[in-house]
Amino acid sequence: MNKKLIQKYANVIANKGIGLRKGQQVCIYAPTSAYEFVEILVEELYKCNASKVLIEWSNASILKSKIKYESEESLKELPRHQVLKAKYFYDNRIARISISSANPNGLKGIDFNKLKIANKAKAKLDKYLHEPYMASKVQWCVVAIPNDAWAKKVFPNLSKSKAIDALWDAILKANHVTLTNDPVKEWVEHDNTLHQKAALLNEYNFKYLKYKSKNGTDFKIGLVKNHIWAGGSEGNVADIPEFNPNMPTEEVFTMPHNKQVDGIVYATKPLSYQGNLIEDFYLEFKDGEVINYDAKKGKAALKALLETDSGSKRLGEVALVPYHSPISQSNILFYNTLFDENASCHLALGNAYSMNIEGGVDAKEEDLMKQGYNKSIVHVDFMIGNSDLSIIGVKENDEEVVVFENGDFKI
Repeated sequence: MNKKLIQKYANVIANKGIGLRKGQQVCIYAPTSAYEFVEILVEELYKCNASKVLIEWSNASILKSKIKYESEESLKELPRHQVLKAKYFYDNRIARISISSANPNGLKGIDFNKLKIANKAKAKLDKYLHEPYMASKVQWCVVAIPNDAWAKKVFPNLSKSKAIDALWDAILKANHVTLTNDPVKEWVEHDNTLHQKAALLNEYNFKYLKYKSKNGTDFKIGLVKNHIWAGGSEGNVADIPEFNPNMPTEEVFTMPHNKQVDGIVYATKPLSYQGNLIEDFYLEFKDGEVINYDAKKGKAALKALLETDSGSKRLGEVALVPYHSPISQSNILFYNTLFDENASCHLALGNAYSMNIEGGVDAKEEDLMKQGYNKSIVHVDFMIGNSDLSIIGVKENDEEVVVFENGDFKI
């Protein structure tokens, strides 16, 4: 893959992804396999006047060994240095870049019960490592780069080197990066388009949305009062620079009421969760909670997700993406939520974003929960859009508006 394109990608991450402030610190969360790209990204961040670039490495094989061999008591422990580090990140408002480059089957065979124990232990750091980002009080950005296993999963009929090049090409195109364009300018225009769509949805102020599809999806989602649709870049208020949480992004999204979801919904793409693929699954909701589910593949992983905590069986996000979005039209199944969610309307089990309700960023958690905000240590998107999806929006006066028809926006 052309090194100039990869450098342009790193540059657009620094500029439009994380929106780095002069003199700000930034931390890159990356798998060890991404070290070559991390070297390029670190240099770009320093060129953009980062004062310090920190790296937090991860490795699926090491995590798998940790879960396999450590006792449950050991997994429950949270070393003091991790708490101190998390507090340092919070106190210094360190911007966060997460590089997604996982093997979709990298944790296959893991003990989900022990993994859940380890995840719950880390949840004690939410106040420092997740809450400020979920509220967009600090810039954060999730991006992706290829790895051998992921590339071969997406392009099984190509050689390893050609599969890597093909996946790089798909990632760069999805992020408006080519040799002939100005990706920063294209991101500004793209953000403006998503902002306009979100503004239109906010004008409608829907009470709830009704979904139907020939695959059996038939359900209703209530939206919290005073909800806010968002899309594209965030920030650009107070001392928070403008940033893009996800690169790529094609969605506009808001907050569902965690007790007002009823009916059945069928996933239309596989979900890669904790290094395990969940395929051909459905969820049935009543009064906001999943009461029934099944999956042809990966049911144990789905069960583990739903049993994470009391909020993991409820929704924290509803997102609209037209079926004919650029990523969908590439006809590539990425087996990676960052991309597949931007090819399809989707929902998220787990934690909601406080920014999706008026006054939510500065509100107390208990007050948000009274309004229908969902609290969980997970936030997992799954895809439900297809070419015949219909969505009807119902306004406060019970007037119905066709929001989606045949998988695409009608408003």
